[in-house]
Amino acid sequence: MNLFDVYPLFNITPTKAKDVWVYDENDNQYLDLYGGHAVISIGHSHPQYVKNISDQLKNLGFYSNSIKNPLQEELAERIIELSGSNDYKLFLCNSGAEANENALKLASFHTGNKKIIAFKNGFHGRTSAAVAATDNSKIIAPINAQQQALFFDLGDIESVEHSVKKGAVCAVIIECIQGVGGLDESTTIFYQSLEKICNKHNVMLIADEVQSGFGRTGDFFAFQKHNITPDIISMAKGMGNGFPVGGILIHQKIKANYGLLGTTFGGNHLACKASLSVLEVLKKEQLMQNVNTVSQYFIEKAKTLPKLKQIKGRGLMLGLEFDFPIAELRKALIYKHKIFTGNSKNANLLRILPPLTIQKQHLDILFDALNKEL
Repeated sequence: MNLFDVYPLFNITPTKAKDVWVYDENDNQYLDLYGGHAVISIGHSHPQYVKNISDQLKNLGFYSNSIKNPLQEELAERIIELSGSNDYKLFLCNSGAEANENALKLASFHTGNKKIIAFKNGFHGRTSAAVAATDNSKIIAPINAQQQALFFDLGDIESVEHSVKKGAVCAVIIECIQGVGGLDESTTIFYQSLEKICNKHNVMLIADEVQSGFGRTGDFFAFQKHNITPDIISMAKGMGNGFPVGGILIHQKIKANYGLLGTTFGGNHLACKASLSVLEVLKKEQLMQNVNTVSQYFIEKAKTLPKLKQIKGRGLMLGLEFDFPIAELRKALIYKHKIFTGNSKNANLLRILPPLTIQKQHLDILFDALNKEL
């Protein structure tokens, strides 16, 4: 193998996929309840998605941000329309880490400060500032440690306020539902208090919606449940349904100037068409409504499982927390029952992040398998 060996891999080689199903080189069928880390939003190889990207590639696949690209304008309009985020402007990039990196950089530019407040068990990416704001010392290199990041328990509003009052904080970055960390979330009072503190002290509130955005929680963004208005919203993963695309929505109080942010590939024609296709299908097939319906079904079915400690998350960003480590259970699901699921920093948590097209009968397959194994 000539690859730099950093990924522990399951011994499965997918060769094709359709909607919620993945097929390996031997044509074995797997039920995808993980979506490649919550990336697959409208289902694998959705026909409208494939057609739109193919048609675009026949005409123009790429040009840089030195020329006009009307698809970027259209994408901004569609995101704002479907999410209801009317007071924002869009900047496009290529990934969740880039989105958070640009969000933190912009917060520092806007405030003139450099300290970051983040939360324990949070994950925001692997680039310089984003990884410094991630609660995992194993992936923070010495060069990243130059960033000044402070970590507090999720929900500890007193410590946040005390730190902000000291000054020099440019941003508070938060996942309203933690992904990699294990699907923990706090209360509406906490998130609204964060917003008030940030507004009072000119600190940028960054909502990391990389995993939870684009309808995964049943709302377009997870923060919308709490009636707050972040200064910057980061997006990726389900935004492109597998095509590399990310972005940040920037509140209009933050002013742009030439050269402030930049990217070569971000917002290219194929990426825009991919994301526009996601939005088209989300709306046409009413997938956010489907998320809420199927999520409720999942919760009711999960309540009957033995050895279950807690059901976590919201919409189709869900977790089953057991009273034992789930590593062997996850292996049994993938090799014996041919079901993809996910893990997290919480060793006892099985993560469920399926395409938003998932139906009740697909979840029945999961619960039949879980009941057999438990």
